[in-house]
Amino acid sequence: MKVLIEEYRYDAADVKDILKGIDALENIEGYVSVNYVGYFYNPYETVKDCVFILPKVLLEEINGEELVFGQFKPENIISIDENCPLSKQQKDFIYEFAVWIYRAIVVFHEDKSNDTSIVYNKKITNIGKGRKRLSNTYLDIILSLIRFSRENQNFFFYILRNIHSGFNKINWTRTIGTSSAIVQNNNPVYLNPINRKRQINFDEELIIIFFSILNYVNEHYGFNAHIDINFELITGAQFQNYLNGRGLIRLRQIKYKYFSDKALRLWELCYAFFDQAKRIVVDTNQRDYLLVKNFYAVFEAIIDDLIGEKRSEIPAGLKDQDDGKRVDHMYTYKGLTTHEEDKPIYYIGDSKYYKRNSSIGKEAVYKQFTYARNVIQWNLNLFMNEDTNDKDLINDKNKFNKVKKLRDDDLTEGYNIIPNFFISATIDKDLSYKDSLQLTQKGTKYFTSRQFDNRLFDRDTLLVCHYDVNFLYVVSLYARNNASQKKSWKKKVRVMFRHEIQRILKKKYDFYAMQAHPQTDAKAYINEHFRDVLGKVYTPFSNKTILSLALDKSDPEGNNATILNQLKKDFYIVPCELGLDPNIKMQEIEKSTYIAQSKEKNVLTALVRKTDKDFEIFEKHNAKQYFMEYIPTSINIMGIKFLLPMVGGEIDGYYKVEKMNFVNLDNGKVGLKMKIGEFTSLGEKKVQIYRIKMQPGELISLNHTFAMYNGKI
Repeated sequence: MKVLIEEYRYDAADVKDILKGIDALENIEGYVSVNYVGYFYNPYETVKDCVFILPKVLLEEINGEELVFGQFKPENIISIDENCPLSKQQKDFIYEFAVWIYRAIVVFHEDKSNDTSIVYNKKITNIGKGRKRLSNTYLDIILSLIRFSRENQNFFFYILRNIHSGFNKINWTRTIGTSSAIVQNNNPVYLNPINRKRQINFDEELIIIFFSILNYVNEHYGFNAHIDINFELITGAQFQNYLNGRGLIRLRQIKYKYFSDKALRLWELCYAFFDQAKRIVVDTNQRDYLLVKNFYAVFEAIIDDLIGEKRSEIPAGLKDQDDGKRVDHMYTYKGLTTHEEDKPIYYIGDSKYYKRNSSIGKEAVYKQFTYARNVIQWNLNLFMNEDTNDKDLINDKNKFNKVKKLRDDDLTEGYNIIPNFFISATIDKDLSYKDSLQLTQKGTKYFTSRQFDNRLFDRDTLLVCHYDVNFLYVVSLYARNNASQKKSWKKKVRVMFRHEIQRILKKKYDFYAMQAHPQTDAKAYINEHFRDVLGKVYTPFSNKTILSLALDKSDPEGNNATILNQLKKDFYIVPCELGLDPNIKMQEIEKSTYIAQSKEKNVLTALVRKTDKDFEIFEKHNAKQYFMEYIPTSINIMGIKFLLPMVGGEIDGYYKVEKMNFVNLDNGKVGLKMKIGEFTSLGEKKVQIYRIKMQPGELISLNHTFAMYNGKI
């Protein structure tokens, strides 16, 4: 077996024979660099061996030299033989790794949504055609086992028919002569009847071992070998024992029980599987190869399949952007700033297929920031661009019309945070296939871009996190092509991406929830103090009366304390981390500062019946006016500042009364018309108070209102 490493610069003399007949090589000043990953068989007399070209992620730069596993020069391990300096563990790793790469390329090639033109393929191990060759590669062994199963169904049928052709019939002569019967209802009953053939059936045992191997290969590597026997197979811990040596021992014990060519061939294949060092004879021809050019495209497809969404589910203007840039990975998931499931946001990812311990370049970082800016502009175009000639835009508007606007135009003019990340391939030192995804350990963990300090909710404040993923794990997961396993991992990593990005933001910023005091007009306040709060506040929640406030912990402008103190004069403010429910936090805050000043009776109670025409408007908190036909004479009309509507008898908030007019009614009486403004929520629940605690037309204090809502009255 020969091993080459993708994109490594070999001296031409070292690989001239091995690469004979393979085109598309790059020759630079006497060096040869292979731009493929995969497998091919070299039939030339000087080689006559299979050649694996493995991904460059095996390379690690140590003191200016590129070394495999950080230990060996690639030219010193070209031949995997007894003279190779690799340890047995490293050799075993390469054997198995070659199988995973083969499977990954096959899955990539079978998915027609990928650019399969980069895959060059001729059937491997064409049994029955071409010349014989010796091989001890794990991949050849597995493929030969699968091919034997597919092409020798008649052989298995013949064996199974003989196994069951009367051998289990009872030998009554020997049964009656050697055992006693129990008489039941005047009939003899023999508890241990003797079959005609009692010896172990070795054909059956060999078939069970063979199909147990195929079952393992299917489950472990994702192959699709057909298994159509009803024997109980060797699985789980028992098969692991066979892998650990029991298989070789048992096959040696039954070796001389077989005489037909096919039975011997089957035994040889099974033995070779358990002893990878054994050389087996496989048939081939000169055109055995499975190669992929530009393996980074395969890695990109792997990551996209495991974390992203299908291209058909992504707006045309996002993944393939108007400036020609193409986003590697994109999906919608719960936003960073809210706890609510129905407010997803687009996550942007870029996969990086580098050698081990390589760092992200400035160009890649700049490009990733540009992706985010383009996403923001696309989002705004959905709401603001009316170009009827842009077919992609019109289609996106129709298909993705439920997308939330990233800019808060109604109140703060702040922008939502765009989650953005790199994901790089790495390999653990112990060559483990374990599930590993974490912030990178080989350089900058996150990158930021901004135009202003202390403005997280600004269009130009962008963050990109950098993650490392275990290349071996994602390749094996993709190669198995198990939909359930991939779905489970996708769900897990999306949660992790969100939590990790939130954790980074929480290390850099203090987050608060804030809500205007009842007498404060939040919009008027923000308009008046726009420059002070721009980029610091945003309304990501369904309850639009609650804002999110973010202040840089480093206090670059030296005015965080001033901003907080100023805001607290007109807003309730409580620390509230990203992703937590602000309603709970706002209910926890002690409102004593304002409540102490709220003993004045200035809240008018009003009843909105379910039969009233404006019931639905009040229920949705969209009311703009209220008309009262009967004016109570026992209250101070001029003292009314707020309206507490009992909608269907229930309260969950109150309106600020902006203007009142007396109007003449047809019956000669006078009514009261009120223009109402901002709605202030008391909480998410609704509390029944009509006739239980309150009647319409009463003037009460805000203290009394809060107490009724919270069940203290």
